[in-house]
Amino acid sequence: MTDDTLDWISVGHVDDLPEGRVKTVTARTTSICLVHFDGQWTAMDNHCPHQRGPLGEGSIEKGVEGKCWLRCPWHGWDFDPLTGAPPGGHEDTGQKLFPLDIRDGEIFVGLEPEPPHTRTTTDVMVETMANWGVQSVFGMVGHSNLGLSDAIRRSVVDGRLRYYGIRHEGVAGFAASAYGKLTGEPAACLTIAGPGATNLLTGMWDAKVDRAPVLALTGQVQTQVFGPGAFQDIDLGSAFAAVSAFSQPVLSSSNHAELMSLACKTALVEQNVAHLVFPDDAQTLPSSQEAARPKGRMGRTDVTPAAADIDAAVDMLNGARRPVVIVGHGAYGARDAIIALAEKIGAPVLTTFKAKGLVPDSHPLGGGVLGRSGTPIASWFMNEADVILVLGASFSNHTGIASHEKIIQVDYDRMQLGKFHPVDLPIWGEIGAFCNAASARIARNPNAVDQEAEMAERWAIWRREKHRRLAEEAGRGIHSFAIFDLLGQLVPDDTIFAVDVGNNTYSFGRYLETKGTQRVLMSGYLGSIGYGFPAAIGAWAATQDKAALKGRKVVSISGDGGFGQYPMDFTTAVKYGMNITHVLLHNGELGKISKEQRSGEWPVWETDLVNPSFAAFARLCGGQGHKVTDSADLEAALREALGATGPALVEIMTDAELV
Repeated sequence: MTDDTLDWISVGHVDDLPEGRVKTVTARTTSICLVHFDGQWTAMDNHCPHQRGPLGEGSIEKGVEGKCWLRCPWHGWDFDPLTGAPPGGHEDTGQKLFPLDIRDGEIFVGLEPEPPHTRTTTDVMVETMANWGVQSVFGMVGHSNLGLSDAIRRSVVDGRLRYYGIRHEGVAGFAASAYGKLTGEPAACLTIAGPGATNLLTGMWDAKVDRAPVLALTGQVQTQVFGPGAFQDIDLGSAFAAVSAFSQPVLSSSNHAELMSLACKTALVEQNVAHLVFPDDAQTLPSSQEAARPKGRMGRTDVTPAAADIDAAVDMLNGARRPVVIVGHGAYGARDAIIALAEKIGAPVLTTFKAKGLVPDSHPLGGGVLGRSGTPIASWFMNEADVILVLGASFSNHTGIASHEKIIQVDYDRMQLGKFHPVDLPIWGEIGAFCNAASARIARNPNAVDQEAEMAERWAIWRREKHRRLAEEAGRGIHSFAIFDLLGQLVPDDTIFAVDVGNNTYSFGRYLETKGTQRVLMSGYLGSIGYGFPAAIGAWAATQDKAALKGRKVVSISGDGGFGQYPMDFTTAVKYGMNITHVLLHNGELGKISKEQRSGEWPVWETDLVNPSFAAFARLCGGQGHKVTDSADLEAALREALGATGPALVEIMTDAELV
């Protein structure tokens, strides 16, 4: 090929490389060893033929006969620095040389015009994934997922996907889990083999136990070295078996479009983790297969309960003088239908902690959270009820739904019905369908108590009590009530909260009064510390993907122990301009554990923490950082952080005893 038909690509300047040195440069995607030796310049293939070691990271050294050789840094193979020829004995052809030209001190390498991209197995699978509605991928590019990563890159360039490169795979797992909880649709998370995949597991368990759809894509070593103990080779099928509803390897003989379709369908239908293992050599195989689409693969989800069950529920509710509705996370999709039913019979609506905000505290029948993280309002109404309608809740011991009351339980998952103890009327069906069918026939009992008036009274009592608690401040930090009372007033009505684990979480559940259509994301059943800020990353990504979430503010909350788990991913938020406000309650200890040690009559041991200034850290990362030590400065700091266009952190010095 003549010089005028080549693509001449700049790879640097002559001043970049001293005499007698080599370096790695890249022209397009071709890795080249650039050599400056004996006053001459050479560009050769950068990969040693032994194990593809990078010659550009090697050195030019004198051999035993005084001749100089370019030595591979991995295993010492030698090549003539100007011709690429070996000394003999292991290769006959030597290294490929590329045309090189120097123009006004700038170095150009000539490459043949780039051939058209050859469609690969992972191109097919990524396109299929996008066709099924996956819009965001959280992950880390690495040596055992490069073929898959390039297929994802192509879809990002084409506008079919968004990609967020995280700093720790645990963040990718939590972000994808939070995305699934918020939207009911899967995001994907990408890792390498070995430690990258194992780092993902905690987030996958969070998704599994909280019923969030997630697609896990893990790289793997080449199929020919499975098992013998190759570098980073672990049995990923076994590692993910317990945490996933679907886990399959991607092989050369697989039906690649169908395999991805089954993974996506499993995640959606089962609301669970679907996992695919991509061996390195299976990622770039040529493929002429078309990407699959979901049309004709999914049915409607409206399941109306049996008529006899609706009849029985209507009879019980019509006869109730003090009906109460308790809603869990599984009822989110039926919010409007639930409110309509509750208003028709004047029933207070209490929520589990995971469903906080489903019916806002600002609603005349909203009674707040029930259970350990809840309000005395909710527990009072539950204890006074004569019929309890439980919608999409699991009866966890954290919530403490009274088992001795008359209970109607409705759930789409039949295994949840009467799971821990018998209920008076277990009903299988979709919650919205039940509410719509029952609402048409129920009527308020003429002898019913005016519980709406009682609700107003109970809120007044609780608000007076909360304000009295401010007197407990003793100069050791700001009271949690002051923080969450003010935050609740300042945030928009459609805020998405991502909360961590610890005393900060209990205080949030107890003190922050929800309004509008606010949502709360948490690590519910797994209860994993460190969840809050990664979950906010996932929630923010969802606000970019989903029209119904566009423009919604994301606020994350943690203690210093929780934020310290994954602090470097604050730089991820900076990199992608994520509009996240993080509220950090800094008390210098794992306060919840200290409290548990005292409660169990143990000495408090090893719960103290040594921390930096988190506000200064946020600023060093390129975001906003505000530190608050006095309640008088709290409002200004929160207002400024909430108004930021990128990530902002408010570090509030708190008293671990005031929760």
